[in-house]
Amino acid sequence: MTAHTVEYIRYRIPEERSAEFLAAYTRAATQLAAAPQCVDYELTRCEEDAEHHILRITWTSTADHLEGFRKSDLFPAFLAEIRPYIADIEEMRHYAPTPVRGPGAAVPSLYDWAGGAAALARLTSVFYDKVLKDDLLAPVFAGLDPAHAEHVALWLGEVFGGPPRYSETQGGHSHMVAKHLGKGITEPQRRRWVNLVQDAADEAGLPTDAEFRSAFLAYVEWGTRLALYFSGPDAAPPAEQPVPRWTWGAAPPYQG
Repeated sequence: MTAHTVEYIRYRIPEERSAEFLAAYTRAATQLAAAPQCVDYELTRCEEDAEHHILRITWTSTADHLEGFRKSDLFPAFLAEIRPYIADIEEMRHYAPTPVRGPGAAVPSLYDWAGGAAALARLTSVFYDKVLKDDLLAPVFAGLDPAHAEHVALWLGEVFGGPPRYSETQGGHSHMVAKHLGKGITEPQRRRWVNLVQDAADEAGLPTDAEFRSAFLAYVEWGTRLALYFSGPDAAPPAEQPVPRWTWGAAPPYQG
């Protein structure tokens, strides 16, 4: 769970002052955007009662907010903009996240968008057929376990938001990392892996929309760079940790 803290500031702003209030926070937000202690922020307005506004700011920690931002050179300019509205604050508190959290179904997982288990099984089948015929990668996968492609499909399924079948049958993240220890993967081999898996995605019929392929490639880049590192001579196995869960990132799927 993240150590971030969320600050909620609840305002009651009379209708006749709402425009100037929003303008002031638009200017003040420049200081929040520049603050290294600020993760993100959002000002919302109540639909049922337009006088009520809530500012949500996610800080790297409560101490970073109180001792970092408030004592920084950015704070005086921020305070100057919001000072006229301090008397309108009804609540200003920090909240810690709880384990009760998760995505809803409004945005599909990468797993579902890709086509589920069947699509990822096609992907890995096509991909490893290419790998074993590739002069640069075939030596890395000499003596490949016949079930390897199936296991990687389970891994990708869990990473992309599908069922935790890899964790249940093969182990967690550290188990996958262990498969790369001592392999001595080179950068040209990593790059070839990236190129071939993109070709395999085309041949296997995975979605070609920009949003999916952007998220897909982002994971492939991240994962192969970790594999490159952990295959090196000085890499130490990581502590036990869950399989990462990849999301859409900056661009959710376009659903026109």
